[in-house]
Amino acid sequence: MKLTDTKIKNAKPQERPYKLFDGGGLYLLIARQADGTASRWWRLKYRFRGREKVLALGVYPAIGLKAARAAAADARKALLCGVDPSVEKASAKLVQSDTFKAVAEEWLGMQAKKLATVTLSKARWMLETFTYPRLGDKLINEIKAPEMLAALRAIESKGHHETATRTKQRVGQVMRYAIATGRAERDITGDLRGALAPVPTKNRAALTDPARVGELLRAIDGYQGEPATAAALKLAPSPSYAPASCVALSGGSSTLRLPSGASRPNA
Repeated sequence: MKLTDTKIKNAKPQERPYKLFDGGGLYLLIARQADGTASRWWRLKYRFRGREKVLALGVYPAIGLKAARAAAADARKALLCGVDPSVEKASAKLVQSDTFKAVAEEWLGMQAKKLATVTLSKARWMLETFTYPRLGDKLINEIKAPEMLAALRAIESKGHHETATRTKQRVGQVMRYAIATGRAERDITGDLRGALAPVPTKNRAALTDPARVGELLRAIDGYQGEPATAAALKLAPSPSYAPASCVALSGGSSTLRLPSGASRPNA
């Protein structure tokens, strides 16, 4: 007798796991959980090359009765073509783990303990916004340099040249991780060297106003990005890295003090 949703919902867990059959090898395995509620798993029993096998089709109610029957029908079609549906399912899972998005998400997870929260959030934003829509579902080993360039040029077209360059850097890190884990053979971002427009730079005048210098120092102290960058920013104002040993700011004026015996550097 065929199953119905009502019969499935009314099925209570028993002392031992039991099966409710729907026909054609499809059945629902019902077992008691530790809290006394019922767990319901779809299974398909079939034979392949003389051996009896069982294929897991998901958990009820996430996979409803109609969906389970459709999945069972697909498995039977595979059998008619001489394909073991269990092997086909495993291959599909393997393919899904080799997409650009899957590898990138894995790489982001690996970086969670290394990168500052702000930096990790920015890396995720760039990948999700600019690469997943175009390339997320493609196998990472099949992505070509022109495809990646098209994604980066779409960023450039909006005037975000620095974002395009940084996205390319993140993609390169994902590609190298894919190589290390055996899912890609080469980093295609290397082929894009010189293909992006240079990032426009703007020279800024040195700060001489003591109030502005104070604002800069407070901003540096509050920086929450890469630890190496934070350290470099905090070292930058140090007298050891200035043209002379120290620039003393007092009373609204700047006075350059040279160490004893030192001469002013040539202009």
